[in-house]
Amino acid sequence: MSKERAKRRAERLAVLEREKAVRARKVARRQRRRAVVRKLTPRVGRPGRLYRRSRGQRIGIVLVPLLAAAAIWLFVPDLGLRIVLTIVIVMALPALVVLVLGRKN
Repeated sequence: MSKERAKRRAERLAVLEREKAVRARKVARRQRRRAVVRKLTPRVGRPGRLYRRSRGQRIGIVLVPLLAAAAIWLFVPDLGLRIVLTIVIVMALPALVVLVLGRKN
């Protein structure tokens, strides 16, 4: 009686082991397939640094310095001062963007 139960238990365990192996192969195959698909598909939402900001913020980053430069070139009579102030705008723009809009990761 005990030998029969042990034999049936061994058969049951062998079947469970086979099922577990089949399931493990399926899971491994699925993971490999997903990894390949993940490598081949382009990532969306990561096109470049400029796109970390909203459309309105990007428009502001471009328009405000252009308007300031236009005002300088219209209202400042001295050419040397115009050039210096335009360079100051260009050099200070990144710092002002970070200060006003904050740093985004």
